[in-house]
Amino acid sequence: MNGKGLITDRTEVIRIEHLWAGYDHDPVIEDINFIVNQGDFIGLIGPNGGGKSTLLKVILGIVPPLRGQITILGKSVKEARQQIGYMPQSVEYDLDFPVKVWDVVRMGRVGKRGLLRPYTRQDDEIVEEAIHQVDMDDLCHKSISDLSGGQRQRVYIARALAARPDILLLDEPTASVDVQVSQSIYELLAKLNEQMTIILISHDMTAISTHVKSIGCINRRLIYHGEKQVTPDMLEAAYQCPVDLIAHGLPHRVYRYHADEEV
Repeated sequence: MNGKGLITDRTEVIRIEHLWAGYDHDPVIEDINFIVNQGDFIGLIGPNGGGKSTLLKVILGIVPPLRGQITILGKSVKEARQQIGYMPQSVEYDLDFPVKVWDVVRMGRVGKRGLLRPYTRQDDEIVEEAIHQVDMDDLCHKSISDLSGGQRQRVYIARALAARPDILLLDEPTASVDVQVSQSIYELLAKLNEQMTIILISHDMTAISTHVKSIGCINRRLIYHGEKQVTPDMLEAAYQCPVDLIAHGLPHRVYRYHADEEV
């Protein structure tokens, strides 16, 4: 484990107030107010382009706020960055390049050590622990190109864990994997949540409603009440139209229906 005990309190870890952010001075998210407590396991849903990934990038310090305030663990974003682990939506590797699982996970230590500083024995112990946490011990010396899609997702989660984070952010951690693999990844995240706060983005409504503790809907503005229930009003406010959900293990789809359209 990462040396931390089970989370037993509800200390505030992220506070976002009246946050606006975007690109080239064009807001993608507007007036976001969001409090995350220690031990939360939050799933964020919403349409493509609604600002889900942008919100995570603001928390990471990749995208600066246009206005508003954000504090993480009582610090500025820059000061708290090393206490956050991050798995992006897509991870690009040349699968013809023979990089091993161990080496990919060890990249998660770069933020702690610096790019040109040599790895230490402690770094290697932390990498070994992260690989163990995602149940990839037997494959740690395999090439990343030899792994299945689900196994690679676990490796990328391990890379984020190698930073020894207090907060773990994941952007579509079950993208492009089948239902069984998705289930195993969510079970892994539930176990990790015993020690760290998790925020993830997903389009898999069925899985996210089963496994997370609370759900928020975001489409430029965030609707979040700290509860697991997703009401029709929340969905309509986020998607700005009535929605039908097709589950059975498939990502949800959004259908527009308006009074002036044929049914």
